[in-house]
Amino acid sequence: MEIRVLVVDDEPSMREFLAILLEREGYAVDQAASAELALQRLDGQNYDLVISDVKMPGLDGIALLGRIKENSPDTAVLMMTAFSTAEQAVEAMKLGAYDYIAKPFKVEEVKVLVRNALEKRDLKRENQRLRQEVQDRYSFSGLIGKSRKMRDIYSLIEKVAPSVANVLISGESGTGKELVARAIHYNSTRKDKPFVAVNCGAIPETLMESELFGHKKGTFTGAINDRAGLFEQAEGGTLFLDEIGEVPLQLQAKLLRVLQEREFRRVGGLEDKKADVRIVAASNRNLEEQVREGTFREDLYYRLNVVQIQMPALRERSEDIPILVEHFYKKHVPPPHEGQIITAGALKVLMSYPFPGNVRELENLVERCAVLGNREINEESFPPQLKGGAKSADSSGSDFEIPAEGMELEAYLDGIEKRILLQALERSGGVKKKAAELLGLTFRSFRYRLAKFGMDEE
Repeated sequence: MEIRVLVVDDEPSMREFLAILLEREGYAVDQAASAELALQRLDGQNYDLVISDVKMPGLDGIALLGRIKENSPDTAVLMMTAFSTAEQAVEAMKLGAYDYIAKPFKVEEVKVLVRNALEKRDLKRENQRLRQEVQDRYSFSGLIGKSRKMRDIYSLIEKVAPSVANVLISGESGTGKELVARAIHYNSTRKDKPFVAVNCGAIPETLMESELFGHKKGTFTGAINDRAGLFEQAEGGTLFLDEIGEVPLQLQAKLLRVLQEREFRRVGGLEDKKADVRIVAASNRNLEEQVREGTFREDLYYRLNVVQIQMPALRERSEDIPILVEHFYKKHVPPPHEGQIITAGALKVLMSYPFPGNVRELENLVERCAVLGNREINEESFPPQLKGGAKSADSSGSDFEIPAEGMELEAYLDGIEKRILLQALERSGGVKKKAAELLGLTFRSFRYRLAKFGMDEE
């Protein structure tokens, strides 16, 4: 991609010298004789780097720097100065310039500073991209699926996230309940505050109250200091109570008080503390059944269940398996195996298997295949229990069963088609004409199908 540089100096000889030097290095260079002309160019063109003199008639380089950082913060800026104005150059660096070039300067010095400025600019953009990727992970890219059920969940998250309502997430283990909780948090007004997650089933009953509400020094053996609990740690943010059905009845009453009064006490404390915390709870058990059995308080259930999100089991959205497999391969495949493909037969086995461990089990399986598999992942790559647990289906698809709630046929077929295209490219050594012949397609038709999936890169 072409790198564009703008040189700003009122001295024609200096502009021309820098332009020739940078063009020889492969950069596209424009010139401006003043800061005013530079701003005109910047209005109509994006530049990767601006090199500007500090002292110029009219608007000076410092003022130009300020305008650039205000309107185009990603553009790197190098300042040029005579020795007598070095203090101004240092001031410019504080305002956002990458560095300054002291006149007179050496050619190699200019080359190094330009290269370093552009590298720093690229690093900044990469950091921004990674931060956005982290944020996007909880803006539904961590929740993978195009099925109707998943699209309904995305829509519900978008509606409920901006509110302060408590949310109850139900579903089998491994369906992604914590990912939903995080998506709710990071799409809410509390996204800059803590997200604190706790598995209630993993805490001994004797320690659960202290873990949630904290304790005062000397309250019990081992309490050698005051300790803040999870409610205090999550102040202003979201507390995710996973496996809420495991909380003992005695402690459920105290949780109910927090939800009703928005305050609590540390164990052994006398002072009430305010709790500005949003509660998102989850359970893989049937809480309504627990209410009927008397093991879960009915009033607490209704306090938690303001909005309920039911996570589907993977077997209920099998059409999402192809894109889940692709996502997990990108996540786990190590460099020696990055050219691996999965056959249509292997994909059929995966889509026929009931996956009692849900998405978590599928991810573990894909990671195993990525690490241990050959260039081609086929039915023999899977452990025996998976092949034995899959429903048999012949190539005609006569045994294929449409899920009761329906399916997204296009998404299902797109996943299969993409895998077949990748396999053809693999077997042809990347030669597209041979790959097209393998599939009985014209070259033009093959290119069209690659472009459809964003795979037609030269």
